[in-house]
Amino acid sequence: MSARVLAPFAALLLLGAAPAPPRVAVAGGTIEGAIAEDGALVFQGIPYAAPPLATLRWTAPQPVRAWQGVRPAKVRAPACPQNDDGWNRTDAAHYSEDCLTLDIRTPDLTGKRPVMVWIHGGSNRAGSAGGVVESRITRKGVVLVAIQYRLGVLGFLAPRQAALDGTAGNYGLMDQIAALRWVRANIARFGGDPDQVTLFGESAGSQDVSLMLAAPDARNLFQRAILQSGTPGFGQPFRPLRDAFAIADQAEQLAGGHGLAGLRAAPVKRLLGIDTQLTDPSLHTNGFLWLKTTIDGRVLPASPRRLLAKAPRKHVIIGTNRAEFGPKKGTTDTTETLQRVYGRRAAEAQRLYAFGTPGRDPRLGHPALEIETDWVFRCPAITLATQLVRQGWPVWSYEFDLAPDGGLTSHAIEIPYVMDARPIGGGASLQDYWVNFALRGDPNGGALPRWPAFSAEAQRYLAITPKGVGAAEKLRTEICALRNEI
Repeated sequence: MSARVLAPFAALLLLGAAPAPPRVAVAGGTIEGAIAEDGALVFQGIPYAAPPLATLRWTAPQPVRAWQGVRPAKVRAPACPQNDDGWNRTDAAHYSEDCLTLDIRTPDLTGKRPVMVWIHGGSNRAGSAGGVVESRITRKGVVLVAIQYRLGVLGFLAPRQAALDGTAGNYGLMDQIAALRWVRANIARFGGDPDQVTLFGESAGSQDVSLMLAAPDARNLFQRAILQSGTPGFGQPFRPLRDAFAIADQAEQLAGGHGLAGLRAAPVKRLLGIDTQLTDPSLHTNGFLWLKTTIDGRVLPASPRRLLAKAPRKHVIIGTNRAEFGPKKGTTDTTETLQRVYGRRAAEAQRLYAFGTPGRDPRLGHPALEIETDWVFRCPAITLATQLVRQGWPVWSYEFDLAPDGGLTSHAIEIPYVMDARPIGGGASLQDYWVNFALRGDPNGGALPRWPAFSAEAQRYLAITPKGVGAAEKLRTEICALRNEI
């Protein structure tokens, strides 16, 4: 907080009275937040759209419904409906369809600070904004926002009848756009600058950030983007609408064969059960069911690659972890996997990987982990970065290779280094780079190790390793040349 705002609080404390909780008038009414231990102001569960219930299931998000009096915004809001996958047990135990909310942490209600909007991951079928605003990143001069969006069958199913109303899947993406519109209209009341908005997210959240770069309706709602381990398609071909309709047909049959009306009448627990039974024959695992991007004709009127080719330039950070995720060691046939991933170039890939040869980097993990990290994460990120810089976009690329226990990296392991400012060596943190980027559109600044911009020729990137932080170039160039998916 500013000294001007802290002064009356200090006076009240001397008199034995607690400072009054902060109140803000937003679209829909007045909310009351809380004061964090460090003096930051925190607001949770702010609605940015109407609850998507009953006939509003599988429709575009509707305007916020006004409320009377002061709405409390002091506790963690329910997550959007999701199945329990273990890692998300808290969210799966505390969900509601009335979940189109966002959380805000700000140093002060006055001023005009850059805004960082977090889109959570979870395969577009799990996770929430909960807990994000516990980060003290706001101490460094930014406003932090975390948004929620419809997930899984409720967020990304494409019923044929819904298409008659002009929508067909990607409701979760529509929610994100609605949240960004809310931020643009309201964030100045929280000390934020609506003309300095940086989107950042991890995994499915990173994919969704990349789709916001592509979506025409989102283009004027933010200025910068940070992609942590996720691209528009995770290295897969995009899903045509006819295939999305076929998946929705499965859901309608499983719900009793009464079309969209039957789905809208079904209890949410039944829909979550149906979600686990849906299949896409083009996928090698249904864990990617809602990560395969649907070209719906509205949010994404064309493929993300084509849309990005016409999108206005933005400053972007794109990166991945040294080892993300993959099948357990020894559970897959490496030759079959290479054939499935690289097709007619499988033999060439086999030669380049050269599994079992001396000198292979052990930090890449076992063969199946290395292959999946390459084709799902690393190579699509490099391909996307190359496309954008060739279009004149300023891009910075990174590879993260740290783990608290000194072992291999894993998917999402970099998040605490961003949110909690864990050190990465040399007095630096990812949080410092991210905040610099939000403040100035360039991650460099202060005493941080220099991060060179990415170019299509040199392909320089920031290598964050146990041995130190510094510039490197041409990450996995030969392997990634075998594929051209984003």
